[in-house]
Amino acid sequence: MGTQNVSVPTLIGPHSVPLGLHSHECSYLPDRQATEEAWLAWQVSPAAYHELMDRGIRRSGNILYRTRCQGCRMCVPIRVPVADFKPTRSQRRVLRRNADVQMSISEPELTPEKHDVYKRYLAAQHDKSPQGADEDSLREFLYSSCVASIEVEYRDPQGRLLGVSICDISRRSMSSVYHFFEPAEAKRSIGVFSVLSEIELCRRKKIPHYYLGYWVKGCSTMEYKQHYRPFELLVNGKWQRSPA
Repeated sequence: MGTQNVSVPTLIGPHSVPLGLHSHECSYLPDRQATEEAWLAWQVSPAAYHELMDRGIRRSGNILYRTRCQGCRMCVPIRVPVADFKPTRSQRRVLRRNADVQMSISEPELTPEKHDVYKRYLAAQHDKSPQGADEDSLREFLYSSCVASIEVEYRDPQGRLLGVSICDISRRSMSSVYHFFEPAEAKRSIGVFSVLSEIELCRRKKIPHYYLGYWVKGCSTMEYKQHYRPFELLVNGKWQRSPA
């Protein structure tokens, strides 16, 4: 039975609390107010979360949310159709540069090593972010989840941690929640390498779509997502393929 007529609260399920609307200064575009509709959830099935993503809903910790900004629709969900993806020349160079990187997949587990990398990453990449760098903030932000999640670690041949991805997973999709990396190894472009590796993981596991969250035109920290082609954008409730 299709789920297009099933309400969002029904998909989220009984283990949730509606949090209403929350407004704050926009993190992506200057001089704008952002508004999100949110729910606190404890358990959402992978199939239901896939359907929720197809309605523009994302996850942060145990919070499910979607944008509800007045007069603005710049946050557009974006995904990569795995079977059709082909890396660009520059992306192939990143793959070659990181041919020695070892990738491992496990259940998410916060360790002092990961916390140390995260603190350095936040200081180097997002020094003005309101996100706390302490262990409790990191645990709430990335290591608490109401859906099925995995952690992907990237290490050099000596075992040094280069980067970490948190992804949500179902039979029909893998969703990138967040990636952080060792800033001293920025020349490796581990962030790019992680996306390419995770798309390839989807290909091997026969998962048809890799979700990249929101794409925001005009926001330099979000526009990189359009470099993974072809991509699809969720417009008026329907996925539309990008131009070639």
